[in-house]
Amino acid sequence: MSDKYKMYEQDKSYFLTMTVVGWIDVFTRKNHKLAIVRSLQYCQRNKGMEIFGWCLMPSHLHLIARSNGENELSDIIRDFKKYTSRKIVDQILEQPESRREWILNQFEYAGRHLKEIKNYKFWQSGNHAEIIYSPEFFYNKLSYIHNNPVNEMIVEKEEDYLFSSARNYADHESLLEIIKETPRLITY
Repeated sequence: MSDKYKMYEQDKSYFLTMTVVGWIDVFTRKNHKLAIVRSLQYCQRNKGMEIFGWCLMPSHLHLIARSNGENELSDIIRDFKKYTSRKIVDQILEQPESRREWILNQFEYAGRHLKEIKNYKFWQSGNHAEIIYSPEFFYNKLSYIHNNPVNEMIVEKEEDYLFSSARNYADHESLLEIIKETPRLITY
């Protein structure tokens, strides 16, 4: 894996993309989506994650986040991915899922040659981390993630997508609390 997209400066804000192996559309089920939301909430309350923007798509999660200094952002993301991997695989094993066998085969195949993977690899390695280096970059990435569901024709207006911070920025009820600061207030 390239070093280009690693989190070297732990006190900075990052644009992150976490993708399910094989770009499998796992987040089409309510229980899997809510597992991600609850895990993000836990990271906010208990690990010091600060979120400025987010969007959960069927096969990936976009975040603009930083650590408040309580933990390193890379450690928070590592733990988040580890927990959500187990949680969602358990949900697939225990709850109705028409694609169960196919999905689990894909996860097993993705982790078959990796020592650290016992059974299933859920997330792709890496987070495609890009440091937020300017207000323009922040707004470009925020617009990109909010427009994702519109571009995929899931919703007509970005603020209509429940699993996105576009709702926060439109002052609608939302699933996650975010920090709505102007980028000049974000630590660079």
